[in-house]
Amino acid sequence: MNFDGLVLAVASFIVIGLFHPIVIKAEYHFGTRCWPLFAFGGVGSIILALFASSTFISSFMGVLGCTFFWSILELFEQKKRVEKGWFPKNPNRKY
Repeated sequence: MNFDGLVLAVASFIVIGLFHPIVIKAEYHFGTRCWPLFAFGGVGSIILALFASSTFISSFMGVLGCTFFWSILELFEQKKRVEKGWFPKNPNRKY
């Protein structure tokens, strides 16, 4: 039996689940100005996916890269959610 697909699905679920609070914390502490870090992580992950010798590692790095890129969008959406009052503003940061 081959469990690679199942393991990749669980790993993808975990990565996406971890990035949700990361985006919330990043927006709270740094605002949207930290988006280049997510872009750098995405580009790096995609490059690693292209050169990985293992199909499983390549797939995982692709998922990770896409999650980094999606997090850029979510970072700006989080800013809107904070402006609506759905999440707390950081009192130490000027808006």
